Amino acid sequence: MAGKKLSIIVFSGTVDKLMPVGILASGAAASGYEVNLFFTFWGLNAISKRGMSSQPQIDKNYEQMGPMMMKRMQEMKFPMWHQLVKEAKDVGEVKVFACSTTMEFFGMKKEDLADFVDEVVGVATFLDRAEGGITLFI
Repeated sequence: MAGKKLSIIVFSGTVDKLMPVGILASGAAASGYEVNLFFTFWGLNAISKRGMSSQPQIDKNYEQMGPMMMKRMQEMKFPMWHQLVKEAKDVGEVKVFACSTTMEFFGMKKEDLADFVDEVVGVATFLDRAEGGITLFI
């Protein structure tokens, strides 16, 4: 029997959607899942060095909750989504992939990405890695 696997297509770049990515990745890694994160379009911007250094944005539909969310995270000393992903990589088998097509579209290079990105891959490679497991689109 194959091992447990969770693959997430990370399309959104807003913190309210990136937080569940970090939480799911860390929980799955701690539970022995193989985790594959595929960052594309606005999600790709979130793992760029420029995106990592800017103020996190919240989805327009929930912007009124943004200040409360950030205050609560500070009070709880809750880690940011990318810290959760890095910790998940330390705990289990977690791979972070950047979409090659989206990188070309945005004119990005591998050196523009955060240091925790494992590879730049195309859709076919990601789908091969995701096969046989749970796949989410966030």
